[in-house]
Amino acid sequence: MAGNEFARFLVTGGLAALVNLGSRFGFSAVMDYRWAVIAAYLCGMTTAWILSRLFVFQASGRSRREEFLRFGLVNLVAAAQVWLVSVGLAEYAFPAVGFTFHPEAVAHAIGVVIPVFTSYLGHKHFSFARRKTA
Repeated sequence: MAGNEFARFLVTGGLAALVNLGSRFGFSAVMDYRWAVIAAYLCGMTTAWILSRLFVFQASGRSRREEFLRFGLVNLVAAAQVWLVSVGLAEYAFPAVGFTFHPEAVAHAIGVVIPVFTSYLGHKHFSFARRKTA
């Protein structure tokens, strides 16, 4: 099971990224792009936590609440990466180079992919790390 862990993480992360990206389009209909990226990230994060618990990582021995809080801390770092890349590309880099093909969608997709490795390591060694017993 552990040998396929990163592959399972990528698949579950891909599904969560689809939730993230898809929900951002819906949120963009009712709120500013910057806030829509954050709201969509929360939808994707919750999906990722559920799928990670079910299919990727072994039970940590912690409560679901504690695991979700730890998962959230790792995702705060990832969310900052996603937001900075998404907004930086859509509002600054793409206009500077004249990129006009769905700039918000492309920027957000790139932003969602950026934290894959840092998130995996954070979840493996912190969010779902086995509780040490005395």
